[in-house]
Amino acid sequence: MNWWWVGLAMAVDVCVYLWHGWRWQTLLRPVVRLSYWEPVRSIYAGLFANEVLPFRVGEVLRCYLLARNPQLPLSVSLTSALIERIFDGIWLSLCIFLMLRMTPFPHDLRYLVDGGYALGGAVFVVGVLIGIAMFLPHKTHEALQGTRWQKQFRTLMDDLELMGHSRSLITSFLLSLPYLLLMIIPIFASFRGYGFDLSWQVAFVLMVVLRLGTIVPQAPGNLGLFQVLVKVSLEKIFHVVPAEAARFSIILWTVVTLPLLIGGAISLAVTGLKLGELHEKAQAEVGDRS
Repeated sequence: MNWWWVGLAMAVDVCVYLWHGWRWQTLLRPVVRLSYWEPVRSIYAGLFANEVLPFRVGEVLRCYLLARNPQLPLSVSLTSALIERIFDGIWLSLCIFLMLRMTPFPHDLRYLVDGGYALGGAVFVVGVLIGIAMFLPHKTHEALQGTRWQKQFRTLMDDLELMGHSRSLITSFLLSLPYLLLMIIPIFASFRGYGFDLSWQVAFVLMVVLRLGTIVPQAPGNLGLFQVLVKVSLEKIFHVVPAEAARFSIILWTVVTLPLLIGGAISLAVTGLKLGELHEKAQAEVGDRS
């Protein structure tokens, strides 16, 4: 192992989520002025939860933690995270199209391509619904009028309208592309650290496959599926020796997971809450709002 390359991979992996914090802060700027470290701390606490709890519950936990700010309703925090995922889905769909133009996919991996098409369809539907709420708030109010959700959604609709008519929405959308592409660097640096002479193109394809394959909620830390996706991609698409691909999958998982565990543990320590306590509070809060 070349530990300089491994160190670079871990450092850039940290920068990916620091960039994510900037994007989230920018998206919410029309609604509430957050300090930079508030979203970063919430993101790392959520990532830590994803590494130790199943079904990606960290997505809800990070939103709950950020909504401890009294000026930010939980519904707005949750919806802003959904908007982020729509932005990621749009750029990821474009990356899938580029990947298919760059790299011939074997037939037994076409299920990943089918998953990409399903992702594009889901992003389109959810994006249209949120777009209506943002840019046609009066029609949304009319549709909800007389329902038991009208009062609960009024604040959310008003805040979505603020975000929809702000330049911060476009800025956060543009920030989503570098956020996605930065994830290529830890993979490429891990190639070099392990001794693989693989190109940036391979790192790009592997990034897209991992992002696409780990969207579905699963085991803590994507353990198992992450290694399978790396091994199968390197073996089937780029003809890496199976044993080497299997060993590298464990190395890469460690490289991208260790910084999340350390950063998440620090973030939870700063909040003064234990993970179990935070999980229970978030479940209770979401349950009360639903």
